[in-house]
Amino acid sequence: MTRRVFLSYSIAPSLAAQTRRTKKATEPKPAPIQGTPWPQWGGPGRDFLADSKGLAESWPATGPRQLWKRPLGEGYSCLLFQDNVIYTMYGRPGQEVVLAADASTGKTLWEYATAITFRSDAPDMGNGPHASGLVAGSRLFTVGVTGRLQCLDRMTGKVLWTQMLWSDHQGSRLVYGYASSPLPYRDLLVVPVGGDGRAMAAFRQADGSLAWIKNQAGNAYSSPVLINVDGLDQVVQLMQKSVFAVNPLNGDLQWHSSHEAGYGLNVATPVWTPGNLLFVSSAYGGGSRMLELRRDGNAVKVRELWHSPKLRIHHGNAVRLGEMLIFSNGDFGPAPLTGIDAKTGSIHWQDRQFPKSTLVAADGKILILDQDGNLALAKASLQGLQVVSKTSLLTNLSWTPPTLVGTTLFLRDRNTMMAVDLGA
Repeated sequence: MTRRVFLSYSIAPSLAAQTRRTKKATEPKPAPIQGTPWPQWGGPGRDFLADSKGLAESWPATGPRQLWKRPLGEGYSCLLFQDNVIYTMYGRPGQEVVLAADASTGKTLWEYATAITFRSDAPDMGNGPHASGLVAGSRLFTVGVTGRLQCLDRMTGKVLWTQMLWSDHQGSRLVYGYASSPLPYRDLLVVPVGGDGRAMAAFRQADGSLAWIKNQAGNAYSSPVLINVDGLDQVVQLMQKSVFAVNPLNGDLQWHSSHEAGYGLNVATPVWTPGNLLFVSSAYGGGSRMLELRRDGNAVKVRELWHSPKLRIHHGNAVRLGEMLIFSNGDFGPAPLTGIDAKTGSIHWQDRQFPKSTLVAADGKILILDQDGNLALAKASLQGLQVVSKTSLLTNLSWTPPTLVGTTLFLRDRNTMMAVDLGA
């Protein structure tokens, strides 16, 4: 059962309502948000690095200026931005909802709801949705917690096609729900499916037809990332027991390396770093490793540079600043923000001011959102982390990385969505 909900007005409004509308009509409309679109998980480069300039060097004691704040709902999907519209997903009892909202005001433009019966094995962490969507041209692609991959017209919310990764394609079912965010490549959409002969699949964006489905691996919670190794495009995917790459055009396996975490809980997205280095990290005994990739003709050779069981990302993200990687290091105990040397894995510094956090870097600064809903502005060097400003904005398990468009930062937790101005 599906339902599309649009904003509507009464045919015969009361005089008071007419008066309110007349007053509102005279109020200036908020200006459109300006900046580079954030169309997918991790932003334009899928690396949580933004090209924003002009961010304030510090904030007042009250925090940055709030543009708007509104109720949302369950889930961890990121907030995507395109043409002054925010797209995300949230859950409510018995339904999973795709939302489009005005980026300047937060007001709903349209919603599309789908009935679901999924229940996570960790109900205190919520029933999703977990994956972030993808904006490509006039289309919006989303993947729900039960593996429902769907394409919607992003202007109206009309569903154009649907593929069920679990039921139609016999994908690996995950106890916490599907969580991988789709990756675009030319006219294709690449997603992990999981299983014998169906580890990865690509669907044509225009009509949802299957382009290819190949390889063998149990699914995990990590999202694919596109890399280029000396001229060769490859899609990297961290799965249940390994990390590997496929040719995005036909799904052919390019290389493979073991990386196993307990219970198959590989969550964090791999990070591509300068020098053809790929960083992979997990909790549950997986640890972190750095792989060096080198082109050899039309093939790619992989070599492990280092592995450390003491470095582990639970479910957040890492950002790359030059040859340094920064992330929350830990799982069920303390998880200090940690800066490491990408080439050696040696620790430059650790900072215990924050619980588990997600990160976005821009304009020589790092924006830190911790799971308690505190937002901080910091600068990082090889010597340490300098926290310049910090404020409390959200309250309900803030695990979703923020979205930075120009000087506007969009954030959400499991109850609320909001926007703040970080301009100088």
